[in-house]
Amino acid sequence: MRNCWKWGKIRVWGLTSPSPSPSPSNRNSSEMGAKAKKALKKKLKKTSSSQLSISRSRNESSDFLPLEGGPGMKITQEEDEPIKNTATVLYIGHIPHGFYEEQMEGFFKQFGKIKRLRIARNRKTGKSKHYGFLEFENPEVAKVVADEIHNYLLFEHNLQIHLILPERVHPKLWRGVNWRYKPLNWTEIARKQHNKDRTVEEQQQMIRGIQKRDKKRRNRIKAAGIDYECPDLVGLIQPAAKKIKFDAEEDE
Repeated sequence: MRNCWKWGKIRVWGLTSPSPSPSPSNRNSSEMGAKAKKALKKKLKKTSSSQLSISRSRNESSDFLPLEGGPGMKITQEEDEPIKNTATVLYIGHIPHGFYEEQMEGFFKQFGKIKRLRIARNRKTGKSKHYGFLEFENPEVAKVVADEIHNYLLFEHNLQIHLILPERVHPKLWRGVNWRYKPLNWTEIARKQHNKDRTVEEQQQMIRGIQKRDKKRRNRIKAAGIDYECPDLVGLIQPAAKKIKFDAEEDE
């Protein structure tokens, strides 16, 4: 007898009989086992690839800094220490008229102890240039003032307050910080200039200048068509100095 398997049946010399077919429970268990194996293989591949990518990214982050974030950037940010605020100098802009050294010191000393204060002024007139600099002893106080008083409305002016880093502070910033401008009496200066003693040459030069200006004024009046005779200037012609001769007297 020769048997041959074909389509789940046994053929014996022309006689066929159905072979035992597997039950549905066995089929389901075999299919589930195959699926589970495939899923495990996929998980193993994913875990291995993710571990390789993490190791590569760590090696790259140790050597290079990424341009657009990533794990390397996070590692460097965690390793860096927080920057400490050491700035104590403040720039103050848009200072209104009347808010000068005494007023500024009285206003800002409520926040903390002031070390130095300076308002930029014109050297010739002494007028304020509407900006200045202020230094506190505590950097935390300076930061609070810069954050809270910035854009503070004072006499219709919004104060502009900014922190200045220590490396940006000019070495000559506080030169003449205690200098106070004394207004000049220009009337007294002009009076002294006019009444000062002059030599003969200086007097003649002054007279020539007066005559030149008077001539120009007369020409302008004549060109305007005005018939007017300007009076002569007084004191232009000075008498020459007389020479006094003394007779020699014999001593008795």
